[in-house]
Amino acid sequence: MTSTIIEFQQDRHVETERTKPLIMIVDDNVELLEELENLLKLGGYDVMALSDGTTVLETALKDKPDLILLDLKMSPKSGFQIADEAKNSPFLKDIPVIAMTGFFTEKQHLLMMKLCGIRTSILKPFRPLNLITKIEFALGNRMEEYENDGT
Repeated sequence: MTSTIIEFQQDRHVETERTKPLIMIVDDNVELLEELENLLKLGGYDVMALSDGTTVLETALKDKPDLILLDLKMSPKSGFQIADEAKNSPFLKDIPVIAMTGFFTEKQHLLMMKLCGIRTSILKPFRPLNLITKIEFALGNRMEEYENDGT
């Protein structure tokens, strides 16, 4: 099974099939964003990178990522706000979110993450292999859709 992406190009309806999971990375640190984008592409993922949290939900609705890597400490819209809005959207609520943080590590922050629908988090700085492992675990059955399609 492959995922189908519906695109609109010059008033034409075009369907394209994805052969790899699409990971959306959201972080206002542009250098980290570029490093993560390169790492994940080398890891076999399709990647979209956003440095501004204000367009995340609109972009996710349009592009339907398989997973969102989300920095929590951003401005003007925090990762907590984005995750909470995604959790309350019938179209986005099932997309796994991995929070990336170097600041929010105390017990009350973990509770806030859970309330916002964030399934897991990773502390910055992190090792690339640890991130890939968390992504593969969070994707779970979604990975099988891409692996079992014969491509």
